[in-house]
Amino acid sequence: MLFPWQAHLSFILLGFVLLGSLRGTRRWRPWLLPLLALVSFIPVNHLPLAAYVRSFTDDLAITTLVLLGWASLLRLGVVQPVKPVVRMQVLLVFGLLAAVLYPATMGLTYVDPYRWGFNPQPMIVCIGLLTLALVWLRNGLAVWMLALGTLAFALRLKASENYWDYLIDPLLVGYCLVAGAMLCLKSIWRRLRRTSAVAASSI
Repeated sequence: MLFPWQAHLSFILLGFVLLGSLRGTRRWRPWLLPLLALVSFIPVNHLPLAAYVRSFTDDLAITTLVLLGWASLLRLGVVQPVKPVVRMQVLLVFGLLAAVLYPATMGLTYVDPYRWGFNPQPMIVCIGLLTLALVWLRNGLAVWMLALGTLAFALRLKASENYWDYLIDPLLVGYCLVAGAMLCLKSIWRRLRRTSAVAASSI
C-alpha cells in the first residue's frame, strides 16, 4: 500500500525545508534527509511519528510534494533559484486554482467545482493546455508540478479519487497567499524607494 509512504515523504520534505532554512544547518544538510527518514518511523503510541504530522497536514497534494522536493534540492545546491517571473507564474497558476475551488468550500457560491474532480476529463484537458502554455513560457517548475500531479492521479497514488486532491491543498494555497503578498510588498517598497530617489535627485 503506497499511501503511508506519502506521510513519511511529507514528513521528510517538510522537516528538511524548515530545518534547511536555518543557517546553522548548512554544513549538516546532506545528513538531514536520512536522519529525518529515520525519525519519521519512530513509534509513538504504536504509530510512526509521520502519522501524527499527517493528522495536521492531511495528505499533501502531489504538486505540493514536488514543490517541497524542488525546495529541498535548492537547499542542497542541486538546482538554482528560479527567476522572479517563474515564481510569480507558479503563484498565479495555483492561486487561480484555489480561487476556483475554495470559495465553494466556504459556502460563498452555489457551484461545487470539487465534483468536477470525480469525472475530471474536461479538467485534465484544461490542465493539459495550461501545462503546454507553461512549457512555452519555459516554466519548468510549474510544468513538473502539474504533470506529476496528473500522472499520480492516473496511477491513483493517493487514497483520494478526486483530481483536485492531487493538484492543490491548504498548505500550497497558504504558501501562494504569503509569497504573493510578500512579492507585492517588495514591489511597492521598490517603487516607493525609486520615487523618493527621483524626488531627492530633483531637489
